[in-house]
Amino acid sequence: MIIDFATAKKNLQHNGFLDIPVDPSLDLFAAIEDLKKRKNAIILAHYYQEPDIQDIADYIGDSLGLAQAAAKTDADIIVFAGVHFMAETAKILSPQKKVLLPDLKAGCSLADSAPPELFKKFRDKYPDHIVISYVNCSAGMKALSDIICTSSNAEKIIESVPKDQPIIFAPDRNLGAYLVKKTGRDMVLWNGACMVHEIFSLEKIMKLKVRHPKAKIVAHPECEPAVLEVADYIGSTTGILKFTQKDDAQEYIVVTETGILHQMQKDNPNKTFIPAPPNNACACNDCPHMKLNTLEKLYLCMEYEEPEITMDENLRKAALKPIERMLEISAAAGL
Repeated sequence: MIIDFATAKKNLQHNGFLDIPVDPSLDLFAAIEDLKKRKNAIILAHYYQEPDIQDIADYIGDSLGLAQAAAKTDADIIVFAGVHFMAETAKILSPQKKVLLPDLKAGCSLADSAPPELFKKFRDKYPDHIVISYVNCSAGMKALSDIICTSSNAEKIIESVPKDQPIIFAPDRNLGAYLVKKTGRDMVLWNGACMVHEIFSLEKIMKLKVRHPKAKIVAHPECEPAVLEVADYIGSTTGILKFTQKDDAQEYIVVTETGILHQMQKDNPNKTFIPAPPNNACACNDCPHMKLNTLEKLYLCMEYEEPEITMDENLRKAALKPIERMLEISAAAGL
């Protein structure tokens, strides 16, 4: 077993995380709180992280909220408990800060579905179009975009563009199709998708609905159109959470990554939340990338300040412009 930092760091690219044993008797919650104070560090966590990480985080949110939090924090170190593109976004917004990611292999199937070199060839076919890219993409994709959006602000972003301006929307075809329907804009869509949201079974969801006839179906717009057709509410992760807080139903079938159920249950202990089933026997409504982060990896990355996210400065500046445009439009819209 690896026991020293030098060896662990040498193997970082292969393993994705520091493979250093953690004393099983260590109180990780107390140790992480101590590291936060000593190093002026902040932990930003996505709703899809495991419950322990959500409970130790300083801020929990969806992609828009996390980007806003990363932009305004005065911490010296940002520890991003999420996936790679989220930590990249934090580094783009806060280049002077050290940005850490517990596991470098915490990627994103949606981001992987849009390689920048292929997307550039696609974009070049539509020289008169502007590019609106969903935040779930690499820094290279962001650098090829005019405006970034999240599922929380996508509608407002699209509405901010003049109606006679043609748009390419990337990388999520399901979110894009939903936005075409919502806004009436005929956008050119890149053919990407999220492995978690693509695999929900409409048939199994409807069987759940038969067993729970009073349950409302709440879904993320990354889901396929047939699933969205039966939803009582469609929205971002934060939107879904707020809907279940304010709505008077007592049962919900939740069609997004299961990590959100932890906050739902904390906020609404008397309500029932049922995770929607995937179309096979695996736990595919858990994002395997999000779940790579653990409390042990979080502690180790804070203790040793590795793995660190670094970026070429020219790429960072190119990727920053469309993110800043998104934040400006969101602020103007009160989001």
